[in-house]
Amino acid sequence: MINKQIKDADEAVSDIHEGATLMIGGFGLSGIPENSISALLRSGVSGLTCISNNAGVDDFGIGLMLKTRQVKKMISSYVGENAEFERQLLAGELEVDLIPQGTLAERIRAGGAGIPAFFTPAGYGTEVAEGKETREFDCKMYLMESWLRADFAIVKAWKGDTSGNLIFKGTARNFNPMMAAAGKITIAEVEELVPAGELDPNQIHTPGIYVQRIFEGKNYEKRIEQRTVAEKD
Repeated sequence: MINKQIKDADEAVSDIHEGATLMIGGFGLSGIPENSISALLRSGVSGLTCISNNAGVDDFGIGLMLKTRQVKKMISSYVGENAEFERQLLAGELEVDLIPQGTLAERIRAGGAGIPAFFTPAGYGTEVAEGKETREFDCKMYLMESWLRADFAIVKAWKGDTSGNLIFKGTARNFNPMMAAAGKITIAEVEELVPAGELDPNQIHTPGIYVQRIFEGKNYEKRIEQRTVAEKD
């Protein structure tokens, strides 16, 4: 078995270059690769195109990379929690592709599956459709959308082994497994790293064939974007 374990996040991102395209996993702040994002901040690499469902918040996640102007372009779906993202967008300082969430997910999945294009009804008749091929199927109009792939996919899992097999927990299973398959180089940080052979094969969500680097992360904050509690009587 190939041992894909590396020392830490700094080693994992050390060859991410200026102008690279990154997929960064997570849904909201759930399942984001916190350690890798911190390492990218320390590295100072810039001109990045980030493919992520969201843009973090002002003081956490990708939001921190926006503040340091390391991100040139965002390809995202839900960005409503980040005021700095909004400011840079309206000021023309940040390139942005906003994509319907289901379309974003399918474009990433298609990239991992080797499917260069597909048709979807989402966005037909809106600005999303501008410049795209349309076609009618069964009396309904569809847009052609292309796959998304990345130089590096950076994901976070609950548990992994030294061969790169990954198990995700809860909401973190949303975008992370798809992105893991769509990166030329996939970096996985995990809460718990075990020797190869210890994971139940029936519980593995992402096979190690998709993962090139894996390390055990630390000090996860696991923030909640909008904490809502019931009012006391």
